[in-house]
Amino acid sequence: MQNVAKKLAAHDDQRINETVAAAESKTSAEIVPVLAAASGRYDRPEDIVGLWAAAGSLAATWTLLPEHAGAGDWGSLPPWAYLLVLVASVVVGFVVGAVIGAHVDWLRHLFTPAQQMRDEVFARSRQVFFDSRVHHTAGRTGLLIYVSLFERMAAVVADEAVVAKLGQPALDELRDHLTASLRTQPLADAICNTIVAAGPRLAAVLPRADGDVNELPDALVVLDRRL
Repeated sequence: MQNVAKKLAAHDDQRINETVAAAESKTSAEIVPVLAAASGRYDRPEDIVGLWAAAGSLAATWTLLPEHAGAGDWGSLPPWAYLLVLVASVVVGFVVGAVIGAHVDWLRHLFTPAQQMRDEVFARSRQVFFDSRVHHTAGRTGLLIYVSLFERMAAVVADEAVVAKLGQPALDELRDHLTASLRTQPLADAICNTIVAAGPRLAAVLPRADGDVNELPDALVVLDRRL
């Protein structure tokens, strides 16, 4: 499982916060960057790796067990003991495989369908949008910039006024810009550059007025808890 803190260099969170403040100085929009370890639970890899490990354990145990000896041979095992050993090997193999499948990220990624990850990122970003009160601004001007590390995917979620003024295609373009930047730039740079790109666009349609109040903290939200 991704550890969000290890993905950020020293002072990266402060740099992101300062970038948010600079962008918001020219717009009434409220920008909230969010960095999540993962967006979904993804049980499927545990089952698949567990089944493969159970099959491998069964095959290895069957190969290593001595063949049934003749009656009266002191080295032979009774049939129930053979069965017990084989069942135990399957159970132990599955449990070990499931634990590995749950904690090794590249295996979890390998056995999780891309569409499922997209759906989870979509759903989780909208849940965070409401949980973080981004939709509670007076002018409905909240903008959530969401990055999910395990899925290596991003989402940009906006409140009513931003969608109406900026348009969904522009938001999708920001999301695609962020996703592409995550592949080629350090994490904090990708987030900061996306905020910088969003700033002028927001300022053009939602300029900052005299008396505007900063309703949400200019701070990176980190979701490091495993789902």
